[in-house]
Amino acid sequence: MKGEARVTDGRRKARATMAEVPAEELTTGSGAPVARERTLEQALGHQVRAIRRDLDLTVSDVASAAGISVGMLSKIENGLISPSLATLQAISTVLNVPISTLFTSFEEKRDCSFVPAGGGVRIERRGTKVGHEYELLGHALGGEVGVEPYLITLSEEAVPYTGFRHAGVEFIHMLSGEVIYRHGDRTYHLKPGDSLLFDSAATHGPEELLVRPMRYLSIIMYPRESER
Repeated sequence: MKGEARVTDGRRKARATMAEVPAEELTTGSGAPVARERTLEQALGHQVRAIRRDLDLTVSDVASAAGISVGMLSKIENGLISPSLATLQAISTVLNVPISTLFTSFEEKRDCSFVPAGGGVRIERRGTKVGHEYELLGHALGGEVGVEPYLITLSEEAVPYTGFRHAGVEFIHMLSGEVIYRHGDRTYHLKPGDSLLFDSAATHGPEELLVRPMRYLSIIMYPRESER
C-alpha cells in the first residue's frame, strides 16, 4: 500500500509539474513544423474548392451559375472572406450538395489507424512472387504525404530481389534474421536492431539472405499527387 501511495503521489507531482510548463515548450524533438489550425473561412473555402474540382468545374462555371463574381468565389475558396448564408446556399445548389457539407472539413478530424497484433492486411506486391510476405500495418487516409508501413517476412523459400524502385523514401528496421541489402551501388549488412533510411527512387532490395526466416519493418513515405 505504501508503495502504491508513493507512485500515486509521484504521478500527482508529475502532473503538477507539467501544468506549470508553458505549452509551447511541450514539444517533441522533431523538426516538423507546428501544425496550423484552419479558420472556419479557410476550411469552408477548401471544401468548396475540393468539391468543385471533383465535379471538374471551373471557378467561372460555379460563379456564373451561383450568380456571384469570379473574384468573390476566388476569395471564398482562399478563405479570405466570410460569405453570407444566401451565397453559400447558391454555391451548394450549384455543387449539388447540402449546405452542411461545405462545413464538414472544419470538424476536428485527425487521421488515425489502429491495427491490433496480427491484424495487418496481407497484400501482394512485386516481392510476393519471390516469397516475400507483406502485412500492411496501417494506412494514412488523407494528407499531403502517403505512408505505408509494412511488416515484411522472408521465409526459408524466399529468394533475393533487388529490383524494387518507387517514389519517396523508405525506412527499414530489422527485427530478426540477417540480410545484405542493396541500395543503388552500395550494400549494407543488416542485423536485428539495424535501420536503413534511403531514397527509394534508386533500385533496392535484399541481395543476400544470410539468416532466414527474417522479418523487418518497412515504412514507405511519398508525396501524394497534387490536386487538379
